[in-house]
Amino acid sequence: MQTIKLDIVSDVVCPWCVIGYLRLQRAMEQLKDELRFEIDWHPFELNPDMPPEGENIVEHVQRKYGISTAASAENRERIAAAGREFGFEIRMSDDRRIYNTFDAHRVLHWAREQGRQEAFNQALFKAYFTDGKNPSDPELLQETARNLGLDAAEVRDILDSDRYAAAVRQEEQQYTAAGIQAVPAYIINGKYLISGGQEPATFVAAFRQIASENG
Repeated sequence: MQTIKLDIVSDVVCPWCVIGYLRLQRAMEQLKDELRFEIDWHPFELNPDMPPEGENIVEHVQRKYGISTAASAENRERIAAAGREFGFEIRMSDDRRIYNTFDAHRVLHWAREQGRQEAFNQALFKAYFTDGKNPSDPELLQETARNLGLDAAEVRDILDSDRYAAAVRQEEQQYTAAGIQAVPAYIINGKYLISGGQEPATFVAAFRQIASENG
């Protein structure tokens, strides 16, 4: 059985990143008898200059993209509906906030070394999109580690220092230099790129095509 190496460039406050991952999971389930998948996650900050307290999501979207209140509400409902299709609750009320995720990415880098990066990503998706929490909050990151059987004290040590800061910035710069300006981005076997939260059928077709090319 062939193995597909999948590098996912993502941010835990990006709604299409969580939707894309839900769709990817369905595609991988459809292909479980044909292909194996190795997944590695890589950091991207949607809002690298965001202050620690974050910003109201409606105000942020209007300021950043210049869209109307009505269009913003319509987009948020479309996102929520896409999540519901996969049994994932995305709460997009007017009082939601969006946050910087640099510290979350530092801890996710450490979680990769512990072999729990994917589970940590999924936990932070739920914490932000379903529970409305700040994914870079130290208490949340420590609680998430404990819930995954990891060392919460080490998470605290990471956040109290600059550990993994250079590594996260290096990865961010690497993928930006490679031309990735928006997420999610899926790099397949280090050669092929799928951008955006594509439908499961798109992933299935791409994976089968790549597998056939590789014999």
